[in-house]
Amino acid sequence: MPDLDPAYADALARAASHAVAFRATLDTRLQRPELDYAQMLARFAAPVPESGETPGAVIDRLAALAEPGLAAMTGRRFFGWVIGGSNPVGVAADWLTSAWGQNVGNHLANPAGAACEAVAAQWLLDLLGLPREASVGFVTGATMANFVGLAAARGEVLRRVGWDADAQGLFSAPPIQVLIGDDAHATVFSALQYLGLGHARVTRIATDAAGAIDPTAFERALQAVSGPLIVILQAGQINTGSFDRFARLIPLAHARGAWVHVDGAFGLWARACPQRAALADGIELADSWATDGHKWLQTPYDCGYAIVRHAQAHERAMSINASYLPTSAGDRDPSHLAPELSRRARGFATWAVISHLGRSGIAAMIERHCRLARQMAERIAREPGALLLNEVVLNQAILRFGAEEAIEEGDRQTRAVIARVQDEGRCLVGGAQWRGRWVMRLSVIGEGTREEDATLAAEAIAAAWRSERDAAPRR
Repeated sequence: MPDLDPAYADALARAASHAVAFRATLDTRLQRPELDYAQMLARFAAPVPESGETPGAVIDRLAALAEPGLAAMTGRRFFGWVIGGSNPVGVAADWLTSAWGQNVGNHLANPAGAACEAVAAQWLLDLLGLPREASVGFVTGATMANFVGLAAARGEVLRRVGWDADAQGLFSAPPIQVLIGDDAHATVFSALQYLGLGHARVTRIATDAAGAIDPTAFERALQAVSGPLIVILQAGQINTGSFDRFARLIPLAHARGAWVHVDGAFGLWARACPQRAALADGIELADSWATDGHKWLQTPYDCGYAIVRHAQAHERAMSINASYLPTSAGDRDPSHLAPELSRRARGFATWAVISHLGRSGIAAMIERHCRLARQMAERIAREPGALLLNEVVLNQAILRFGAEEAIEEGDRQTRAVIARVQDEGRCLVGGAQWRGRWVMRLSVIGEGTREEDATLAAEAIAAAWRSERDAAPRR
């Protein structure tokens, strides 16, 4: 790099060295952070530097300060949340993206980023079996993907009754009705809040034992509402992995004139796996979909996709227009499909990971994760006093420990097992409340997770429960 200051070249090389060293130790380090937030805050706390340090020294000090507070989220035994493993090829492409420093707001200023994103978008539609005419916005994650899809929905359902929400806002607009499952993800309610539709001003539909919308309750709710209507369905309930019955519900909603949006943050990727695709039968009938790249596709953070069947509705909701911005009629401009005018070129990492894994690699990875989730859950449930609460149809499992009839004691024991597993650090699991009870949640989604990792983690969880169970009489 003859034209780059040697000190900056050294900083880049040191960053790469620290990154490789971190990845190399993932399997042997504690899967949890060594230090908590208060301890890390104390490590970083310092006054504003009065004078600068050399680039290499800054990078070395940042790595030394930060690493004790990092979890092994990209490791093989991280099951705490639905977090992908940031495939190294995607990370390398993302490094290039940062080094190139391109704003992918429009295709004239950054033709490479816009073109790569356009091709990656078509690949995504192909992999997910969605309408090829759909438009795809590259956003930060499923939260913003839900926001974009619902923004398009808001504008379109009001346009159908003669109201231009993009120009006039919601003041004096006809009220929009929203039907949503009672077990929808929190980020969908947040997106509704951001859009002025309210997270509490919705009709929540009763769900079954796995969190999927009850079709009979859905039909009753449809009959009870009038005016512009948005229906929100789900692919992959965050605790159980269950799917709404799209082939039945979407035609009913469309017959009522509704826009149907699907939150498929991770579950939409079942469409890319032949053995699991039937779970999402009929999902292609919807009007918009939200999903993540940094979950099952294993792109680095942050990366999500807002997919909208009706490209004009998508662009009307998101377009940013100003005289200084270059335009070219008929061409795809990334800033017309996402909320940000200034953003990183997420298409590069998406293109790189899909190129690396290919259709068959993505399918095999998804099937492996689903199989390992079931194996882990069944192994743990063989322990006396451990109970598997869901049918493991995808990659999510929830378990509870202790006497089922003693709810408070079961809550205490379940939380104690989670804490013990996290403290021991051989794997990382999370907790959640489900149907009024505390459960342990397993999310198998890291690219590197293999049979031996699932076995080790299941044995560690089983051992933690045995220790907690055996200690119970002495309390």
